[in-house]
Amino acid sequence: MDKYVLIVAGGKGLRMGGDLPKQFIPMRGKPLLMHTLEAFHRWDASARIILVLPEDHQPYWNMLCKEIGCKVPHAIVKGGDTRFFSVKNGLDWLLAERRRKGEEDSGLSLVAVHDGVRPFVSPEVVEACFDKAAVTGAVIPVVPMIDSLRETDEKGSHPVDRSRYMAVQTPQVFLLELLTKAYEQPYSSLFTDDASVVEAMGHAIDTVPGDRENIKITTPFDLLIAEAMFAR
Repeated sequence: MDKYVLIVAGGKGLRMGGDLPKQFIPMRGKPLLMHTLEAFHRWDASARIILVLPEDHQPYWNMLCKEIGCKVPHAIVKGGDTRFFSVKNGLDWLLAERRRKGEEDSGLSLVAVHDGVRPFVSPEVVEACFDKAAVTGAVIPVVPMIDSLRETDEKGSHPVDRSRYMAVQTPQVFLLELLTKAYEQPYSSLFTDDASVVEAMGHAIDTVPGDRENIKITTPFDLLIAEAMFAR
C-alpha cells in the first residue's frame, strides 16, 4: 500500500493577530508546522509527505528547516489561492511524480489531507483513518458536540439536537484515485473540506472517532491550549 500525506499550510495567521503566519509560530523550539510533519513521521516513516505552502512562505520555511534541522523528508509544492486549489496543486504534483517514477499501477494508494496547524494528531487516529479508507475509500475523523447548539432563522433562534451533529477534524483520508477525480470538479464555495468535494461527486463519507486533543490552532486562545499541551 502506498501512503501519502498532503499537509496544507496556507494560512496567513490573520486570526492570530500578528504578522507571522500561524504555522510558523514557535513552540518548544520548533514552528507548529514542523511538529505536524513530525507527528506523521512518527506514525509511519515510510509515508511520503507533501507540504503545500504559499510560494512566498517557502524561503522562510527552508531557512527554518536549515537552522533547526528538520529531520522529516518531504516535498514542497506551491499553494493555491484557496485551500481547494492548494490541495489540487498537491495532488497534481503527486500524480506527476508517480508517473515520473513509474508508480501509477503500484496497487492500493491512499492519501491523507491534513491541516498544517494540527500538530497534536495521534498515531491512533491516523491509523484508524487509513485502515477504514482502505475499505470504504473516504474517511474523516469526527468528535461529538459537547456544547448546547442553537439554530438561527428569521424568527430568532431555537435549540437543536446536538447528538445529530459532529465536529470534523483532519486527516481526511481517501483512495488517491477517488480524491483525484473529485478535484477535477469545478470549484464551488460549498466545498468546506475535502470530504465535501468527494461527497459532491456522489461518494459516501465514512467516519472514525477523532481525538479532542487534535485541535486546529487558529486563535490566540488555541495557542494557550497548545502551550499547555506541549508543556504536559
